[in-house]
Amino acid sequence: MTGTLLFLGLGMQEVLFIALIVLLFFGGKKIPELMKGLGKGVKSFKEGMNGLEDDIDGKDKKGETKE
Repeated sequence: MTGTLLFLGLGMQEVLFIALIVLLFFGGKKIPELMKGLGKGVKSFKEGMNGLEDDIDGKDKKGETKE
């Protein structure tokens, strides 16, 4: 897999190195908590983007057009 780009130009060795640093820095018990927080952040971001699309289209959250 040498030369294969995975994410933002990072190869497999770089991704493994970053994962090892995160594991050493936060410890194994904190990783699930961090991922849970990341998931909540992504969900909040998606809801915000959907709300923005509705505002642009002139609709509120109930699907009714705004006056």
